[in-house]
Amino acid sequence: MVIRFSSMGDIIYTTPVVRCLKEQVPGCEVHFLTKEQFKYIYEGNPYISKLHLLKPKLKDTIREIKDEQFDMIIDLHNNLRTSIIKLSTQIPSSTYKKDRIRKWLALKFKWTSLFSKDHLVDRYMETLKVLGVKNDNRPIDYYVHKQYQVADFLPPSHQGKFIAFIIGATHFTKRMPNEKIIEICRGIDLPVVLLGGNDVKENAVEISNAVGANVYSTCGLTNLDQSVFIVSQAHKIIGFDTGLTHIAEAFNRPIASVWGGTTPELLGVYPYQVKDSLIVGIELPCRPCSKFGLEQCPLGHFKCMKNIPAEEIVNFSNT
Repeated sequence: MVIRFSSMGDIIYTTPVVRCLKEQVPGCEVHFLTKEQFKYIYEGNPYISKLHLLKPKLKDTIREIKDEQFDMIIDLHNNLRTSIIKLSTQIPSSTYKKDRIRKWLALKFKWTSLFSKDHLVDRYMETLKVLGVKNDNRPIDYYVHKQYQVADFLPPSHQGKFIAFIIGATHFTKRMPNEKIIEICRGIDLPVVLLGGNDVKENAVEISNAVGANVYSTCGLTNLDQSVFIVSQAHKIIGFDTGLTHIAEAFNRPIASVWGGTTPELLGVYPYQVKDSLIVGIELPCRPCSKFGLEQCPLGHFKCMKNIPAEEIVNFSNT
């Protein structure tokens, strides 16, 4: 049983763990436990024997785990609930080390020497050493759930080579201001497709109107699976620190990963096993201001996104 409850990005990086377990432990059956809202990440994954969903009452989940008679638990979440599960079931386990104190010190005092030098996948893989399982150094896994065609979502002008620009993110400090996105899109030679949810639909309208016909928005028009399909067909991808950008790594397309208030060094979640990637971010004494993003810039200037040089991203897109 492999456990990770949230969030989208953290769960997508568990897929190499599941794959390596299945391929390297002869005859093993791998189950995965997560929250209902994240089940789509493992639906269709051929390395999973069974997907379990966290129940409203933890005791019901514990009962289900006991009934399965697992030989081992791989705890990739390491929180109070997983501790209770392990204590209640008494199943042998291997647990991911979160290094909470190191991360807190690195964030609080901007001690860059404490930033993680290893990718989150590599730290997850440490839990498998006890089984003799090694990292296969292949990309993450994501399986689009349905058969789609590009013509289902994009106009003829955008059905050839295009740049996918993921403009959505959960928190404000992870998103680039509209005026900066407009500046970048104006410099890109290929057609640009904007991706995101309803929360950035109005942003996309403003960007599209400002740039013109070269930009087409799917924001609020496609579900996640459809957005992932579009990303998988893109020539190159531009995205912020958000789940769809991380999922895009599964398709090994060139990615420009843009970081504002959060940093890949603190979280260890830069593009994984992507042949052509660009990490974009500027050094500031106030950065990172949080691990997961904030609803506004604590200092009010938002320089981490406003001052990013557009040329760097434009050059990446046009080469």
